[in-house]
Amino acid sequence: MRKPPIHKSFQNAFRGIFLMMKYERNFQFELLAFFVNLFLIFYLKLSNIDTILILIVSFGVLAAEIFNTAIEKICDIVQPDFDIRIGFIKDISAGAVMLMTILSVIVGVLVYWKYIFIS
Repeated sequence: MRKPPIHKSFQNAFRGIFLMMKYERNFQFELLAFFVNLFLIFYLKLSNIDTILILIVSFGVLAAEIFNTAIEKICDIVQPDFDIRIGFIKDISAGAVMLMTILSVIVGVLVYWKYIFIS
């Protein structure tokens, strides 16, 4: 099978992101949180290191949600009926998103604390 041209690969990747934005509620909430973080980065004038930390965890949550959704969609195709094993797979996939979200909240508190309360 031939690989598509690079511009087609980028087009497909962006289409995937737009599909997530359009159809996945959790991704929409996480994207809102990302934009709040972008605003705070500029409003509070975060240092380069703090900005990098916030961006890493923000993109980590978004990427984890994309992987979680992909896993859930594959599970739904493989086994459309209820199956406890599929439920287990979906739960642990959602757990990965939860862990990344918890990390992002911890990093957010540690980074923003000094800009909001110590200034």
